[in-house]
Amino acid sequence: MRFSANLSMLFTDAPFVERFARARSAGFTAVEMWWPAGEDLDRVARAALASSLDVVVLNFDAGDMPAGDRGVLSDPQRDGRFRANVPVALDLAGRLGCKWLNALVGLESSPDGREEQLERARKNVAWAADEAVRAGAGVLIEMINRVENGPYLLRSTRDAVDFVRSVDRANVRLQCDLYHMSVSGEDLSATLRAHLGGIGHVQIADFPGRGEPGTGRVPFGSVLGELERSGYSGHVGLEYRPSRGDTEASLAWLPLEARGADMPVESLGITPGGGRG
Repeated sequence: MRFSANLSMLFTDAPFVERFARARSAGFTAVEMWWPAGEDLDRVARAALASSLDVVVLNFDAGDMPAGDRGVLSDPQRDGRFRANVPVALDLAGRLGCKWLNALVGLESSPDGREEQLERARKNVAWAADEAVRAGAGVLIEMINRVENGPYLLRSTRDAVDFVRSVDRANVRLQCDLYHMSVSGEDLSATLRAHLGGIGHVQIADFPGRGEPGTGRVPFGSVLGELERSGYSGHVGLEYRPSRGDTEASLAWLPLEARGADMPVESLGITPGGGRG
């Protein structure tokens, strides 16, 4: 099992460009991030390269996330923002050696217009995937929970899977976020088993609370074991909010030697309930 630190959620007591070095010092060899809105992209690239970290996932611009946006590519008034961002994001991804870019498809503006929005999203994701394939990259699609995020267009993992299939591009795959799946009441192990062949990336946080494993009731020992047995070979992104002081303290559940290496789940000492045994 390989892990990546999400720099948009972890080490947030430091300026964004300093989080790469913090992740390296904490033992990670891989990171991921949302679109670094407001950051100087040259500084971001230099910080990432100086840290010698692998950047495994980069989000496309999803709009004003603090204000509630969850993607703009299905909005006829703002999908131009997404299309303008695609070449910029692909350029940054190329500089970082990142092969996966995550696209949030947006919120439902009204039930009556949902299908029209989904069709707009399909066309924009297909276009982005065609641009990405020329750079040797792919696009990830995920469901996010509607309890905390408003009426997101993809309401379940099944919705996300159907959307990926409808886009019909070989380099578009599913991102499974176990936190959003948990909030939405999905059976984690069964859902992962059902869709493993289409999964490009996995992210985790405990539920409830979105803290580190061991702070909620997600059975990470068994779920990650299931993922490993099924043959998943990608990274597992740590996209949680530290509940035990700073990020370094919150990492007590994950042995230092496992943060930058590919290790069997059984060697991590993670109990079925999620924490260290």
